[in-house]
Amino acid sequence: MTMTENAACFPERHLHEECGVFGVYSESTADVASLAYYALYALQHRGQESAGIAVNDDGVFSAYRDVGLVSDVFPADRLAALGTGNIAVGHVRYGTTGSDNKRNVQPILVNHYKGRMALAHNGNLTNSYELRQELESRGSIFQTTTDSEVIAYIIVQERLKAPSIEAAVSAAMDRIEGAYSLVISSPSKLIAVRDPHGFRPLCMGRLKDGSVVFASESCALNAIGARFERDIRPGEIVVADKNGVKSIETHCGRAPKRLCVFEFIYFARPDSVIDGSSVHVARQRAGAFLALEHPVQADIVVGVPDSGLDAALGYARQSGIPYGMGFIKNKYIGRTFISPTQAMRENEVNIKLNPIRSVVEGKRVVLIDDSIVRGTTCRRTIQLLREAGAREIHMRVSAPPFVAACYYGTDIDDPGKLIANHHTVEEIAQIIGVDSLGYLSIQDVVKLADNTECGFCTACFGGGYPTAVPKNGRKDRFACKISEREKG
Repeated sequence: MTMTENAACFPERHLHEECGVFGVYSESTADVASLAYYALYALQHRGQESAGIAVNDDGVFSAYRDVGLVSDVFPADRLAALGTGNIAVGHVRYGTTGSDNKRNVQPILVNHYKGRMALAHNGNLTNSYELRQELESRGSIFQTTTDSEVIAYIIVQERLKAPSIEAAVSAAMDRIEGAYSLVISSPSKLIAVRDPHGFRPLCMGRLKDGSVVFASESCALNAIGARFERDIRPGEIVVADKNGVKSIETHCGRAPKRLCVFEFIYFARPDSVIDGSSVHVARQRAGAFLALEHPVQADIVVGVPDSGLDAALGYARQSGIPYGMGFIKNKYIGRTFISPTQAMRENEVNIKLNPIRSVVEGKRVVLIDDSIVRGTTCRRTIQLLREAGAREIHMRVSAPPFVAACYYGTDIDDPGKLIANHHTVEEIAQIIGVDSLGYLSIQDVVKLADNTECGFCTACFGGGYPTAVPKNGRKDRFACKISEREKG
């Protein structure tokens, strides 16, 4: 088998985002559904499979959730049907545990003896399989195949003996492990939670009328005219209610901080600020580090839209090689554009990207992208540049090679399908068709966010896992379990 044929065994599927969460607490009845809508619109890049909003009007909940983009799920009449309230919780989803089935759409709504609860989750638990087995053995019946429902069950279980919903959340944090940024509505409170490692981002802001808002990224606050106030600390529980805002820090400092570094490389929007650092600046720094680590003689630097553009600008500035716009992207196709057949997947790049011949023809091109997962998509992108007349192509990747599974919210659950686990850098360069290939080192990737006072998770790059590795980390672990029972 040739290396080119071998590459075909790894059908490309670009890394998918995690999820986006949002919550708003108003002291008076307001159109909180619209606030959630615009915030989720700004967080659409984090999840394009489904969207949902739950509105709480003094303990009376109304909700709508469905598969699709925010604008498709919530036309004007459907959004208006949610009514007004003083609390809203919203979610956009890319499923890292569970399928994209409609039953897995969030926020999750739960009825229990203390009232109702709406929960939105970004991240992935590492002990959800064991917890679900424990809960099911005691009679719990699950409606979804997500680990988010496990969190909801644990909180409700703890609420039976806890004096308040925030105390129940705190007790639940002693039982759940892994990555979770949560926004939760009880009948009278809005609660934001970030796991002790701080794997996933979560921030807080305020509207001009004093309403408190929580969101996965600061770009969502900007979209609704809210002022960024601060990031939620790893391990922190923040409660907003009629008495104001209260912080519970009993879980803070219990674990080393390990923000997912790929938030800065790819997941987050460039205009967001995460834990004190600009995503836009971090990506430019990645490009600058690449230029220092992997210099080359070339005529132009080109970025693959969208997440490769900032790194390309940083590479150009550091190297002195002119920056050029080498591709036009079809803006009507999202990052999770799905093709049903292999032939269509290979033509997908032609639909998404078109090279500008006048920019690249006859040139030695430095091509910047954020990652190479399985190799197929980047090989086709490079072929487009060749067809447009590029004389040489030197690819630079603003992340280290993927070599390990991620258990904290990214859809890398099978290391065997990662091209870097089967080929050397030189072999990958030959497979994808470039004249040279260089990855950002794991030593420099942790230096991207210069203002962030915390460590980073680099497990998918071989940097070691901050938590115990789950016994069953497959994305479809609960769906497979249900399927086996149905066969029985």
